[in-house]
Amino acid sequence: MWVCSGSPLVAELCAGSGLDWLLIDAEHSPNGLESILAQLQAVNGYPVQALVRPPVNDTVLIKQYLDLGVQNLLIPMVNSAAEAEAAVAATRYPPQGVRGVGSALARASRWNRVPDYLARASETVSVTVQIESTAAVEAVEEILAVDGVDAIFLGPSDLAASMGVLGQQEHPKVRAAVEHCLTAAKAAGKPAGVNAFNPDTARSYLAAGAAFVLVGADVALLARGSEALANAFATRDPADR
Repeated sequence: MWVCSGSPLVAELCAGSGLDWLLIDAEHSPNGLESILAQLQAVNGYPVQALVRPPVNDTVLIKQYLDLGVQNLLIPMVNSAAEAEAAVAATRYPPQGVRGVGSALARASRWNRVPDYLARASETVSVTVQIESTAAVEAVEEILAVDGVDAIFLGPSDLAASMGVLGQQEHPKVRAAVEHCLTAAKAAGKPAGVNAFNPDTARSYLAAGAAFVLVGADVALLARGSEALANAFATRDPADR
């Protein structure tokens, strides 16, 4: 599920829920370096995988996230193999990439307490790139072929917007594009995930080959749950709310 609140307490609540993985989001959520660090610390030790999404495919931001101790990155809006290569390069020290060296200052290396961290850092990092535009769908095979891209993730909301059907994540041509990418990932031997809050859609994508699915968000659960309480117990006229 998404963790968008920026709250370490909420992140910890979600981490102990029994879910497989959490996405700590900084693209559409009020998350900076300090709050991401606090949430990583809050979920550490729970049997859940944490992915973190930066707001942009940026070398400096990715360096900072990695130094914080982020191990699983979800890179948004990757539209070409070249952009995927740039994302991977940002996670690798030279000569394989362009990641700046600051391990003595970084939580990732436990401040140089992890033996041989510089040589082995890439073994601790996964890179998942988001396919969420028509250009990305057209280039999905090339993106999947990039060495260091571990997985792809489909974003039907932005994909729908890119296809001219804004807000229609269930549109047949959006569904077809998602399923095309799932098939391409299977052929490439790499896992693919998708965002699907509709339970029937989520199950359909799992049946079509999705390896992981985002099925909810902390803020959405709180919004809908609090609305349900208000509808059940509030005495005011709903028109006055």
